[in-house]
Parts: sequence; structure tokens; C-alpha cells
Amino acid sequence: MTAKDGNPALSLGEIIRRQRELNELSMRQFATLAGISNPYLSQIERGLREPSERVLEGIARSLQVPVDVLREQAGLHLDDEDETPPVVEAIRADPKLTGRQRQALLEVYRAFIAQARPAPRSRRREA
Repeated sequence: MTAKDGNPALSLGEIIRRQRELNELSMRQFATLAGISNPYLSQIERGLREPSERVLEGIARSLQVPVDVLREQAGLHLDDEDETPPVVEAIRADPKLTGRQRQALLEVYRAFIAQARPAPRSRRREA
């Protein structure tokens, strides 16, 4: 998911807003949970400010998702894969799931995928 103008802060802000709304939290409630001011949260959601690492961790904790998931959704964390698998997109888009449920499903899915990949073979040195 990328922003219309390619601004990662805007993408991250859109993702944070969407997650907040899916968790049915007002901006004021969420700002309090994340430990930031309401105006600052508004600026983050609109892409006007990029949150510091500490603020992003507080936001992720409040959403009950890992920071890496927020970064990945904003395109700030590159995976080994070129495109996001449809399963991951479906989990992220399902409004019936809480942030914690999404996190659990994504972790289980990634664990299965990691097990399915063949382990890299070590090359034997020839003497």
C-alpha cells in the first residue's frame, strides 16, 4: 500500500487512521492510549508529520500490532517478496478482525511460509 503522492509518512498515517477506525477508537481516545497529543496524531494521520520511533512504538502498542507490521504496510519495510501475497492482503483488509487477531494470523502465516521454503544449502569446499 503506497500513498498517492509516494510520501511514506502519508501512507503510514493512512494506515494508522484505518487501524484506529477498525478498532473503533476516536482520535482523542487513541491519542491518549498512544501517549501523544490529539493534534499530533491528526498531523501523523494526515501525513504532515512522520512519527519518531518512540511515538511509532506507542502507536503500534496501542493498536496491538508490531511496529514492523505498520512499517511493512506503509512500504517502509521491504520483504523478500516483490508483491504482498493475497492471503496477507485479505487478513489486513478484514474489518472483523482486531489488530491483535491480524497480528496472530500474520505471524502464523509467515511461520508456515518460512517452514515451506527450502533451507539454503551450504557449499562444500573442494580441496
